Amino acid sequence: MRLPRSVRDADVGGKTVLVRADLNVPLRNGAVADDTRIRASLPTLQLLLDNGAREVRVCSHLGRPKTEEDRAKYEMAPVAARLRELLPDERIHVLENTRFDPREAKNDPSFARELADGCDLYVNDAFGSAHRAHASTEAVAHLLPAYAGLLLLAELEHLGRLLGDVAHPFVLVSGGAKVEDKLGVLQHLGGRADTVLIGGKMAEQLRDENPLPFPVVLPTDVVAASAFEEDAESRFAPYDDLPDGWLGLDIGPETRTRFGEELARAKTVFWNGPMGVFEWPRFAEGTRAVGEAVATNDAAYTVVGGADSIRALTEMGLVDRVDWASTGGGASLELLEGKELPGVAAIPSA
Repeated sequence: MRLPRSVRDADVGGKTVLVRADLNVPLRNGAVADDTRIRASLPTLQLLLDNGAREVRVCSHLGRPKTEEDRAKYEMAPVAARLRELLPDERIHVLENTRFDPREAKNDPSFARELADGCDLYVNDAFGSAHRAHASTEAVAHLLPAYAGLLLLAELEHLGRLLGDVAHPFVLVSGGAKVEDKLGVLQHLGGRADTVLIGGKMAEQLRDENPLPFPVVLPTDVVAASAFEEDAESRFAPYDDLPDGWLGLDIGPETRTRFGEELARAKTVFWNGPMGVFEWPRFAEGTRAVGEAVATNDAAYTVVGGADSIRALTEMGLVDRVDWASTGGGASLELLEGKELPGVAAIPSA
């Protein structure tokens, strides 16, 4: 895999650096509810400060503002305040939400020039947005000497291992609601895996029609519910024989055991997507079982991607037990599909 040149090799002494970070964090009551992404940006920012940068301007998107009324909900002030708490240095300045400007998503050179104005070089550390050709992720990289941040490089290196020579057995676990969201990864990566385990609603789609050129392991039993409600009546049922009108909202105990056995034997694991409606505790045991099996296999190289999977591992207190928890979401899926990411392609090679 092609790697872009590193911020470690940039001469930043006395210079103003524009950093595209991923500070798209959840807010609650005017404060940051989860600072994971802010913390992930700190190593690159600290490196720039340690190497003598005169000023570090940090830009990011936040939420999906659509109206003028949304401005109050998506102001960067709470993010900037939390960043200052974690890294109190007057040389760091957080710019306003890039999504406030409609030219951002259009990759408009005029907005890129405004971002670049007064800066000496550019660092992209927002892997989660690297699959988007936006003004702050792609166009500005053609206006300033461009480098990859430490987080972006780490994502490329860890995810890239899955595309190279891996230790076998290689087990891929995929879940979630829609096959189409994961089809590219399943086609590109699944063919290299020894076993592909499928849970969640997408298992129903693959049961009815499997468009993949290889077999997949589907659930044999589920936790069935009489309605899509947190407190609905539930029971275990065979995967292919649900009561009329009932829904499968989690994988059942037999499937959890089978998936756990496959994961225990694995030497390489990639997991993306929950096994059911894990937000409701009654239907979270399948996702928990997979998370525990992945995190406790110390003999395997384990990579987890997707916001739901990361959230589940975090809530279980197991996120630090996997080798890499990707911040990428859509970017990680596109990379593992074999696609070139515009935000990476715009940075010169190492």
